[in-house]
Amino acid sequence: MHEIFAARESAVRSYCRSFPVVFERASGHHLWDTSGRRYVDLLCGAGALNYGHNHPEMVRRVVDYLTAGGPVQSLDLHTRAKAEFLEKFAQLLDAKGMSDYVVQFPGPAGTLAVEAALKLARKVTGRTHVVAFRGGFHGASLGSLAATTSPLLRGGAGTPLPHVTILPYDSTPELESAVLSGPVPAAFILETVQGEGGLNAATRPWLGRVRRLADRLGAHVIVDDVQAGCGRTGRFFSFEEFPELRPDLVCLSKSLSGMGLPMAALLIRRELDRWAPGEHNGTFRGHNLAFVAGSAALDLWADPDFAGRVADLAGVIRQTLTEIVAQLPGHGLTLVGRGAMSGLRFPDADLAGAVRDGLFRAGVIAETSGNGSVLKLFPPLTLTPAQWCEIADLIRDVIADAADTARGSAVVSAVG
Repeated sequence: MHEIFAARESAVRSYCRSFPVVFERASGHHLWDTSGRRYVDLLCGAGALNYGHNHPEMVRRVVDYLTAGGPVQSLDLHTRAKAEFLEKFAQLLDAKGMSDYVVQFPGPAGTLAVEAALKLARKVTGRTHVVAFRGGFHGASLGSLAATTSPLLRGGAGTPLPHVTILPYDSTPELESAVLSGPVPAAFILETVQGEGGLNAATRPWLGRVRRLADRLGAHVIVDDVQAGCGRTGRFFSFEEFPELRPDLVCLSKSLSGMGLPMAALLIRRELDRWAPGEHNGTFRGHNLAFVAGSAALDLWADPDFAGRVADLAGVIRQTLTEIVAQLPGHGLTLVGRGAMSGLRFPDADLAGAVRDGLFRAGVIAETSGNGSVLKLFPPLTLTPAQWCEIADLIRDVIADAADTARGSAVVSAVG
């Protein structure tokens, strides 16, 4: 079965190179390959499966919707599925003091939400320039890619990526002087926690400084919550604990649909919603199966007990990772990230890669980020603390084994 992928799929494939098995079944925090082996999934679709695989209530609602003959594709026509999603989403926004936002469905991918945000900010301000930050990942389409700093991805563009200044992330000294010495920007775009950039977490003073500078210049703040949103940091939006940030535009995707179905949304402050009808469009703006599953996910957040359990799990994750760092002194580990979007930074990418490979052999799927030196751990938010603690114990043991093996290899090389 593996032969078909090498023979007929593009060389651009990536995750499957780290985890070279064929999966055929999934449930909760587990995946099974074709041999029947079970794996714990801490990759979770890079944040697209915050509620685990095939959440039973989401599956039930999608199946019922299909069985009843509900429309699946509807462009931006009104449907009952979209109305129900918007009603539930509006309730969530109102509860968080965000009633002044409207929702745009730009298409099925996070990069499309970013493209729409950049385009709208430029339209409203009449400016072309954008400020982004080192380590940011905003997508691989050309507009989003211009604000993305990965050399690999930028090199694949095959064309210049203009009109974006990239500054150090979470670094206050250079911010004002660098921005004020360049073109006046239409927007600042940032992640409060950088997923692909290595789980760098922004500090409150810096986020407030960005907001104040944007206000001073009449620019807009775009928060890319594609990976950090939908509960990944412990609250539904990653910026909730930073009210001073007050984003003007918020990009969402990944777990917004609940069970990994393609879906994206752009939240727009109402006074900035200056699109003419059809000025920004796309065929797949109305993926009704995603609306149905997404409504089921929003029902989870309407339950205060669920929100409390997510916050508790995020705290336990941070605590156990802190303990791993303390239990393995001399390994050069650093805790990074925030909430259930956390991980461990290693002194070099080789050791992080060895841990990733060791975890896979032990039946755990977890990927690296941040130039390969950070082990990124994205467990489903539906895990119990006890389930996570069992996984954390295995992670600690694999790290210790990988570090010992690396030391042994270094000694052999030195002797040889």
